[in-house]
Amino acid sequence: MVMNQGWTYEEKVNAQGASQTLLDYYCQNYQHSSREEWHNRILAGQILINHQTAKPETLLKKGQQLTYQRSPWEEPDVPLDFVMLYEDTDLMIIAKPLGLPVLPGGGFLQNTLLYQLQQRYPQEMPVPIHRLGRGTSGLMLIARSSLAKSKLSQQMRDRQISKIYRALIGPSELPTEFTINQAIGKIPHPILGYIYGATPTGKFAQSDCRVLEKSSRKTLLEIKILTGRPHQIRIHLAAISYPLLGDPLYDVGGIAKTICIDSKISVPSDCGYCLHAHQLGFIHPGTSEYVSFICPPPPELICQF
Repeated sequence: MVMNQGWTYEEKVNAQGASQTLLDYYCQNYQHSSREEWHNRILAGQILINHQTAKPETLLKKGQQLTYQRSPWEEPDVPLDFVMLYEDTDLMIIAKPLGLPVLPGGGFLQNTLLYQLQQRYPQEMPVPIHRLGRGTSGLMLIARSSLAKSKLSQQMRDRQISKIYRALIGPSELPTEFTINQAIGKIPHPILGYIYGATPTGKFAQSDCRVLEKSSRKTLLEIKILTGRPHQIRIHLAAISYPLLGDPLYDVGGIAKTICIDSKISVPSDCGYCLHAHQLGFIHPGTSEYVSFICPPPPELICQF
């Protein structure tokens, strides 16, 4: 059994957390662990207030620094190999495999694309410019120079980076081309506290969709996203009553399913759906020329006719 090195989580107590006990704060905000587990961690000295040990019943004050020193744990197995499609002194284009998380979270720390890149390029500390869900395969844009980090991040904010995906939904009567403008924001989740979903109070999001192929069992779509909200394509298609085939989390309406396979509560990192980042275009930060890349889709996302 291979264990990672553990992790230290730091945060400051906000106005809402003030006057809560230390135990109640963690139980309320991080429901992935039981009250007994949080109680034992506090007693073991794993959770500190202003870098000092504290008791479970200690009342919190606004602005205090909380530190949770998580012990090493065994991470789920994931595919760690990725294909380098292009690289120069400023950036890399990577084909991320389905199942590999991009950033730490959800029980993953070292079994992530970011950690693998940092191990391979320790002097550069490469940074992903955008994210793909764990269950999404395809193109990732990685900055490896300060110039690239600055200019590519600005292009993301200005919506100048073109991102085109392929996705699979069930049989449909959708028109050849259509646009989804459902707002996306935080919605309650029984384990994580919140996840992102379709909500009228969320942020603007736009997905331009085109039907590539239809059959009696499925519909193959091409989707260009103007914005990059978390899980945007999954939420948008579910919001119009066509969730991705095999999506364990998002149901009709763009909200979360409460129960998944084997009575397990679904979380965003669960895999099973068919979504692939197929094309990526942007202005190269070094040459100022527009460049475009394609990552061949998996067989189920290739047109058959």
